[in-house]
Amino acid sequence: MKEELLASIEKVLDHSQFILGHEVKTFEEKFSQYCGVNYAIGVNSGTDALFLAMKSLGVGKGDEVITVPNSFIASTSSIIATGAKPVFVDVAEDMNIDVDLIENTITDNTKAILPVHLTGRPSEMTRILEIAEDKDLFVIEDCAQAVGAEYKNQKVGSFGNVNCFSLHPLKTLNACGDGGVITTSDEEIYKQLLALRNIGLKDRDHADIWGYNSRLDTMQAAILNVKFKYFDDWTEKRRLNAKHYIDDLRNIVKVPEDNDYMKSVYHTFIIQTERRDELQRYLLENEIDTKVHYPIPIHLQVAAKALGYKKGDLPVCERQTETILSLPIYPDLTNEQMNYIISIIKSFF
Repeated sequence: MKEELLASIEKVLDHSQFILGHEVKTFEEKFSQYCGVNYAIGVNSGTDALFLAMKSLGVGKGDEVITVPNSFIASTSSIIATGAKPVFVDVAEDMNIDVDLIENTITDNTKAILPVHLTGRPSEMTRILEIAEDKDLFVIEDCAQAVGAEYKNQKVGSFGNVNCFSLHPLKTLNACGDGGVITTSDEEIYKQLLALRNIGLKDRDHADIWGYNSRLDTMQAAILNVKFKYFDDWTEKRRLNAKHYIDDLRNIVKVPEDNDYMKSVYHTFIIQTERRDELQRYLLENEIDTKVHYPIPIHLQVAAKALGYKKGDLPVCERQTETILSLPIYPDLTNEQMNYIISIIKSFF
């Protein structure tokens, strides 16, 4: 894609509208239509997307936000950045928030529920929305790993009051640098976010609120507009790769299994085995790179010490961190490479 990307970058260099150029608006319109929402707001990272989303809802000091401990740390650090307190709920076997445990953590200070669609698999949004409506809470979807995922034939990023995506180079729809996008169908939230991402400015000379410098770069938007044309094909290839793994490995290791009302996009493909560390070493010896997403749950990070959690508080998440292993899943993976990976795993066991 190099030549096509360079051509898009050259157009930006020619018109020189490096901040909020028309490519940003074009991308926002494409993305909002793709997700089935009224508005999309490009920002400079997925972390800022979460932070600004919460700020647009008034989340701040004294508030609590319910989320999960097995995500990338940014889903929690963004809560801390608002001045609010993260409250962790353990996960279910599918590695997403255990909806049966949410209500027990709700207090008078709870302001929002922040489910994470981990690995590109949607959380159980029907139950989450029921709880939020009953308890008068906001819902903020963390869709960083889940662009294009669907729950009951509806795209993620269209369920919550405001929803957040990462466009980091390691994500499925990726920029050549940091980037993020926020979606909503609420016009007032949209207007608030436009100001929040642009230093609070209403126009060049007037600021009605204090804001932040968090705009999606025009150059990155131009790159994303090119990549968006190929995104559905890439996603389908990931799903085919996942099916290949599942069909060949389900009797050897624990593999993810989709419900019939979900469409997962497999940002990561995570197997589970009690012999994880041995298997990872064996795969590396056979020139297969793997990762653990993520080895230390957020509630046990040093940074989280003041929150008061200890080992044993969230047992399902903690158990999974000992067994999870991410296999290669990227769209350009060939059948020959996949068959090799599968054969090495089988030979190990």
